[in-house]
Amino acid sequence: MTQFPLWLLLVLLILVVAAIWIYNRLIADRNQVQAAWSDIDVQLMRRHELVPMLVDTVKAYAAYEKATLAAVTELRSRSEAAEHLPDKAAIEARLEEALHRINVVAEAYPDLKADHNFRQLQTELTAIEDHIQYARRFYNGAVRIFNTRIQSFPYLLIAAPLRFRAAEFFAVNEAQEREAVPVELSK
Repeated sequence: MTQFPLWLLLVLLILVVAAIWIYNRLIADRNQVQAAWSDIDVQLMRRHELVPMLVDTVKAYAAYEKATLAAVTELRSRSEAAEHLPDKAAIEARLEEALHRINVVAEAYPDLKADHNFRQLQTELTAIEDHIQYARRFYNGAVRIFNTRIQSFPYLLIAAPLRFRAAEFFAVNEAQEREAVPVELSK
């Protein structure tokens, strides 16, 4: 039986260690993407819990602004039911616009604007929106790093055979969803 040259064993050992390191790095990046999505989901759930309270508070003052309130409630339900990231992102963008319309409604009702509960809910909603924006940026950054890594050499040598797939960005995809929503207040 012939012996492998020592240098060949050393090269094989280095390749195995490099493959393990690359694999572990890809797993860490994928887990980072999943954790970042979880952070977005937590913030969206916080917003979804706040929406009914905000709607109820506004209802007390603006009985005839039912279309805006119904849209917020319907979008909240659709977002919770959405299973795919692009669908959820599009619905969340529309929900965010509808919530901004509620703030416009508040401008039309000075008593509502002065209401302690409404102000507190509005402050919480603003804080949640800020957290959602941060979480989206963090998630998209994690997705960018992960997607770049699985497409780059030498990572793709491990990623492709092990079927690592690119993650989806949290983005608005439709041009009409990027347009400003017209707000009409009737008095």
